[in-house]
Amino acid sequence: MNHEAYNDAYIREILSGVKTIAMVGASPVNVRPSYFAFKYLSERGYDMIPVNPGHVGKSLVGKPFVASLADIGRPIDMVDIFRSSQHIMPVVDEALKLIPPAKVIWMQLGARDDAAAAKAEAAGLKVVMNRCPKIEYGRLSSEIGWIGVNSRTLSSKRAPLIGKGVQRMSLNRSSFAGGATGAADRAAERASHNEPTSDNGTKT
Repeated sequence: MNHEAYNDAYIREILSGVKTIAMVGASPVNVRPSYFAFKYLSERGYDMIPVNPGHVGKSLVGKPFVASLADIGRPIDMVDIFRSSQHIMPVVDEALKLIPPAKVIWMQLGARDDAAAAKAEAAGLKVVMNRCPKIEYGRLSSEIGWIGVNSRTLSSKRAPLIGKGVQRMSLNRSSFAGGATGAADRAAERASHNEPTSDNGTKT
């Protein structure tokens, strides 16, 4: 798998196929990047689970924190790792011990561990590194385009509103430049959050 650039179809397949996402390193502090990403994905219909031992007893947008992946107690589709690169391998090891195992390991912007990726892929999991699912969802759905940033996807239809005015946009819109254009990705990142992109998983 080429982890330098991802085909849009690969990212679409993941974001369309997963339902339950455990975010390791999530924070209830509403200025943290993980808070925004967690809230965004939750509002778009994903079953989000915040994982952070430093915040057990608290909740994030109504979802109670758990201390570890093993404490979730039900199947999860994707592990979204909001930790720095040196902490990724232990999370991947824990994810591989789950029964059933997760289907996807996703490492947030700024996070990469090629050895951990290879280990997960050898076990049959899909892996994404150094990307944000919030940004990718917005880009592939053209949602980012509605706020004035070129998402590189085309559509003639505005998606219907769901929930409290949140738009659930289709991920099946056609892309005209693919997922490897760095300038557009950086624009999407700036539109989503102008702050550091990985939480360290400790209590703040």
